[in-house]
Amino acid sequence: MRGDNQSFTLGFILLGVSGQQQQEDFFFILFLFIYPITLIGNLLIILAIRSDIRLHNPMYFFLANLSFVDILFSSVTIPKMLVNHVLGSKAISFGGCLTQMCFMIGMANTDSYMLAAMAYDRAVAISRPLQYTTIMSPRTCVLLVVGPWVVGNTNALPHTLLTASLSFCGNKEVANFYCDITSLLKLSCSDTYFNVKMMYLGVGVFSVPLLCIIISYVRVFSTVLQVPTTKGVLKAFSTCGSHLTVVSLYYGTVMGVYFRPLTSYSLKDAVITVMYIAVTPMLNPFIYSLRNRDMKAALGKLFSKRLSSKPI
Repeated sequence: MRGDNQSFTLGFILLGVSGQQQQEDFFFILFLFIYPITLIGNLLIILAIRSDIRLHNPMYFFLANLSFVDILFSSVTIPKMLVNHVLGSKAISFGGCLTQMCFMIGMANTDSYMLAAMAYDRAVAISRPLQYTTIMSPRTCVLLVVGPWVVGNTNALPHTLLTASLSFCGNKEVANFYCDITSLLKLSCSDTYFNVKMMYLGVGVFSVPLLCIIISYVRVFSTVLQVPTTKGVLKAFSTCGSHLTVVSLYYGTVMGVYFRPLTSYSLKDAVITVMYIAVTPMLNPFIYSLRNRDMKAALGKLFSKRLSSKPI
């Protein structure tokens, strides 16, 4: 009980991305550059989709929701890191740490299931084009968006409650710039056997959307290979190329951090987490807009509307 009381009173110390002051200054400038671009880029995607009636279809509905998740995903960790750096502090309260961890797990799972919903949408559009509007009905689309939020937050809750029950009576230095579950489990002086088992179960739940994405694209590629014209093949690949790029960036870094034993985690892993927490959400708007003619047209229309509405 004493350890629990100390945890609530003292909280934790976030070591940052590297633990070295000069390097932390560099990452502060990097995050200060990345975060506004992430917010503006993803907000522009949402506004462009909302304002252009041509984009009112399932593919862009999912993209708008992915952009919203990316905004929240980055906002859970980066503002706290920036504020702490400005104040010259590395502290975070025990409650704040658990809240940050809970939202991180929830947003990461929501993001992955949203990517799976987008892959399913592309698979239906390419393999069953005649039935597309029937299969991807408004009700189905809403369920495919609500589902990731429910699954993501449901998966985050038990990890948060189990971590809250642990004692932290010794070292309080979290080897990351945010409260990561792996770092917290390594700091606990309690028996974490059940927590670790639940964490790997959570990794399994996190892997389900990746399996769905693989199955969806196996279906896509098998259909595309039957297309007799080169133009049809190129159109299919251009439609899916942006999504595949995002999936590769996101899962490539996540698997590099979490798909291995707990004992192998260290501060150097914080550098890898920067990729999927900060860089990927920033790049997503560029990936989807630069490779998509309709999205570029919608963004151009949005900018021209804003400029024309300004008083002369």
